[in-house]
Amino acid sequence: MPNRLAQETSPYLLQHAHNPVDWYPWGEEALSRARTQDRPILLSVGYSACHWCHVMERESFEDAPTAALMNRVFVNIKVDREERPDLDSIYMRGVQALTGGGGWPLTAFLTPDGRLFFGGTYFPPVPRHGMPSFRQLLAAVEDAWVNRRNEVESGSRRILDALRGTGRIRGDGGAGARGAPGPGTLEGAFRHLARSFDSSMGGFGAPPKFPQPMNLELLLRDFRRTGRTEALTMALTTLRAMARGGIRDHLGGGFHRYSVDARWLVPHFEKMLYDNGLLARVYLQAFQLTGDPEMREAATSTLDYILEDLTSAEGGFHSARDADSQGEEGLFYLWTAEEVDRVLGEREGALFRRTYDVSEGGNFEGRNILHLPHAPRAVARSEGMAEEELLARLARSRQTLKEERSRREPPFRDEKILVSWNSFVLRALADAGAALGRADYLSAARTNAGFLLGSLRRGDRLLRSWKGGPGRVQAFLEDYAGLGNALLSLYEATLEPRWLEEARRLADQVTELFWEEGEGRFYDSPVDGEALVVRPRDIMDNAVPSGNSLAVELLLRTAHLFGSPRDGEVAARVLEVEAGAMEAAPSAFGNLLSALDRQGAPPLEVVLLGEVGSPDLEALLREAARPFLPNRVVAGGAPGGLPPLPLLEGRTAREGRATAYVCRNMTCSAPVLAAEDLREELERG
Repeated sequence: MPNRLAQETSPYLLQHAHNPVDWYPWGEEALSRARTQDRPILLSVGYSACHWCHVMERESFEDAPTAALMNRVFVNIKVDREERPDLDSIYMRGVQALTGGGGWPLTAFLTPDGRLFFGGTYFPPVPRHGMPSFRQLLAAVEDAWVNRRNEVESGSRRILDALRGTGRIRGDGGAGARGAPGPGTLEGAFRHLARSFDSSMGGFGAPPKFPQPMNLELLLRDFRRTGRTEALTMALTTLRAMARGGIRDHLGGGFHRYSVDARWLVPHFEKMLYDNGLLARVYLQAFQLTGDPEMREAATSTLDYILEDLTSAEGGFHSARDADSQGEEGLFYLWTAEEVDRVLGEREGALFRRTYDVSEGGNFEGRNILHLPHAPRAVARSEGMAEEELLARLARSRQTLKEERSRREPPFRDEKILVSWNSFVLRALADAGAALGRADYLSAARTNAGFLLGSLRRGDRLLRSWKGGPGRVQAFLEDYAGLGNALLSLYEATLEPRWLEEARRLADQVTELFWEEGEGRFYDSPVDGEALVVRPRDIMDNAVPSGNSLAVELLLRTAHLFGSPRDGEVAARVLEVEAGAMEAAPSAFGNLLSALDRQGAPPLEVVLLGEVGSPDLEALLREAARPFLPNRVVAGGAPGGLPPLPLLEGRTAREGRATAYVCRNMTCSAPVLAAEDLREELERG
């Protein structure tokens, strides 16, 4: 019989709906039962694409004796961390403080009022590698709850005090002793990244290696600001290594979650929407900066993958593809030499295998992960053919193999739609659509923006998620701020005033709902959100930019665009408060450091006047978006209906044609009418 999770919409919770465990979703029913019956809570947190979450389910949650023990002793609550990042943040921080480590599945034991007293991550079904079995752990927790209750209560209070104290220490950041951040903070961040950079393989630190798009953008910004070639080399080396490595799906497009090895060959095979949205944008930025076609192809193939595989009928973007298919991790993506030759034929198969390192013995458990150990130019030279011919033949072979692969059982797709993750893709589509002249990208961005604003809003408030209908959970700081930034970018790409108006509304809600004036800090949950043991606040980037950094970025943009001193003051206060944290751990603050870079540089203002949608204005829009100018501000629209922005005051179109003004340090150039003249003006930086 299904348990209570069968009534949920989260794909992750539904995966557990037929476990013999008496699971509850997080909510008053479960919490009330724990309080009434004085039972401890077993909180299990994961997500649908989590490989070890699936393993623990098969080994323990589907095991009848284990489930019986869980049901007898605990109130068992299952949480999708992607729907409830607030709960995940609180209890993950607690487990990390308790054990020194964390990850998913997260296994946390709570008092009936929600205080953590013990926890960990994955536990095996039998004792292994010094770890107790899960059933041994359950018995030990039961014994402590029944026979050593005072110790449990005392320990839970200490952990709660630590969580409350951690928030304050991390929030203060030591800024009072250091003063406001400035160029020295950015210089320190560059040196920190340079020390951990892998100059031969790209990436930072020891494996497992994660893409870190926020830090890659920071390096591109560093090069733009300082001209320091080392920063550009670090970014491009990493981007090329990932684009050629096994972390990339060379047939279907997009990137897997991370690489378990130093050379980006063996990925953890799940595909997450946020990775692909963030990476598409940083590859676009690298192309804008360098003109390297490899960077452009990586950006467009990633966005094309999202549009093909992760787009809902309503225009939202699904959350993930699982790592597993047919019960085996990565099987969908792996090839044998015999399979390649059978599908492509001997001649084309041999060329493809040489290029993508497909061997008889395999490079991963007897099969092959496709990757490019050598640049296509070098392969073409060794094959005695023009690079263009090689690329054309490989493209045909990839398409043929992709079609063959489509007959396999695909990995599970998590069709949950999350506002913040969608906003990363929306922003990438807007930027790429404008810079590359891709009308299809702009069309997808408009559709997505309309869907999010229409279907994931109740009254004037955003909701976190949608799957077959809107979810019940209110949106968090990262949702409001992420969507606000994306809509500003969509306005800059189209000059359609609707997106500007919506972005202004979201920026206002960021300060109304999440800003605490007396403390000088943003929280991740709204002021009227569910009361938890602590109000969650995570200032560091994780797999996605922190809500805190997205809020600062949004307010810096609206401060200039709308002429709002209040927005700028709030953003500046956060940067000052977090100065010490940024200096202590810069690699965890890539997006906030990029906001600091924005704050410290005078913006490049581009005003464009003309009939929206007309060819002459479109040409100017594309030229304004073409180069990588990270602190550029674009505003404009039809001369008869301009939004009330300070940048547009007194601006007029010339000769009845689309007109561009470029302003630096409050000084504007003469108006230009031709795209090539605007290009020359922007090349001055």
